[in-house]
Amino acid sequence: MKPKILMVEDEENILKQMRWSLEPEYEVFTASNEEDAIELFEREHPPVVTLDLSLNRLNPDDLGGLRLLEKFLSTEPATRAIVITGNSADTNAIRAVRLGACDFYTKPLRLEEIKVILQRAFHIYQLQQKVQEGHACSADGCNGMINRSKSMKDIFRFIERVAGSDLSVLICGESGTGKEVVANAIHRHSPRKNHPFVVVNCGAIPENLLESELFGHEKGAFTGAHAQKKGKFELAHTGTLFLDEIGELAPPLQVKLLRFLQDRRIERVGGTQPIEVDLRIIAATNRDLQKDMENHVFREDLYYRLKVVPLDMPPLRDRKDDIVPLAEHFLRRFCQEHHKPAMSLSPEAEEVLLRHPWPGNVRELENLISRTVVLSPRNILKASDLGLAFDVMPTEVNLKFAKKAMEIDFVKKALARNRGIVSRAARELGISRVHLYELIDKYEILIQQFKNSKTGAKSEFNQGR
Repeated sequence: MKPKILMVEDEENILKQMRWSLEPEYEVFTASNEEDAIELFEREHPPVVTLDLSLNRLNPDDLGGLRLLEKFLSTEPATRAIVITGNSADTNAIRAVRLGACDFYTKPLRLEEIKVILQRAFHIYQLQQKVQEGHACSADGCNGMINRSKSMKDIFRFIERVAGSDLSVLICGESGTGKEVVANAIHRHSPRKNHPFVVVNCGAIPENLLESELFGHEKGAFTGAHAQKKGKFELAHTGTLFLDEIGELAPPLQVKLLRFLQDRRIERVGGTQPIEVDLRIIAATNRDLQKDMENHVFREDLYYRLKVVPLDMPPLRDRKDDIVPLAEHFLRRFCQEHHKPAMSLSPEAEEVLLRHPWPGNVRELENLISRTVVLSPRNILKASDLGLAFDVMPTEVNLKFAKKAMEIDFVKKALARNRGIVSRAARELGISRVHLYELIDKYEILIQQFKNSKTGAKSEFNQGR
């Protein structure tokens, strides 16, 4: 597959000359005005663009190329943009570089020089991509995934094996386990990585709108269809389409999806002409599709078309080795996002995270850490900062936890019986007052809640009797 380049120039002769010279090495797209340039850029996502500064022959001072430069780089910051102009004024060159242009070339064009500049631009772009990919799969895992546990190491190996193919993948697992993150990782490590990754949540779009959203529609296809619209399938052309919550797809749309998987063609709503689309399908669900097939809710033939390569995402409660590293990853991320000093977890906070059952999986942990970063006044987070229940028994009770739970229970009951008076509670427990204060601080027990305790008052009354 040839690398893509977009050339924006208002002189047709120059475009023809450059296209003729570059087409043996590149897939060349050309535009002579801003509107066509924007449409091509959004559709093709070229890594390198060349821009003529002025695209208005009637008004050479109208610098449409700078407007395009700003728009392109705000949309795709990694794009390598080369500004070409007949005006040698340094002012324009400085403005272009400030906006993010990687090079500035003054006409007349010398094709051999242009070729060298383009080769350098593509080379730098590829190096940047490698750096980003290396960063994404660093100690924090791949695309934010953590792989300390055996199950996640297996998933990393799965991604490496399956990414190079075009086989359909069906990812199953509970809500919040990271199915979209895995789908994105497969795309980013595939030959389609420089092309669109389009996400559709089949359960979030009303059924009467979903067909048009997926397949597009023709003008006048239904009330309100004032213009032709491309659907997600066409927008994902040459890339990857991720269909989340595929189990929510209505039976008529299951038929249309099956037809696409068979012949790789779609028809817009209200259209009659088949449209060929080149993309990879990755689907995900938190439903039991086997049961849905038995209940005739989900088509069996579609299920096996999608499940060419199956993947089951483990719940977070089965990935205990990943919980604390994930929490630390989210801490770093949200501290940066909210411009707060670096935070870390205390041992007690880590233990509470490990004890929690995580019904919402990784998404629940992510939301918890985001909230904690915003609300906590401390740099070292205590268990109380997390706002999780402290009395949740873990599914795997060990001796260390049993000892701690018993210690907390004895201290709380002694404080309750003595209405929060530490000296009396310490005497009852047979320890020094200093030691009891250490335990109260260690387990973050609030003494105030035991002051005027009804349990304590009743205990003292009974003793008096």
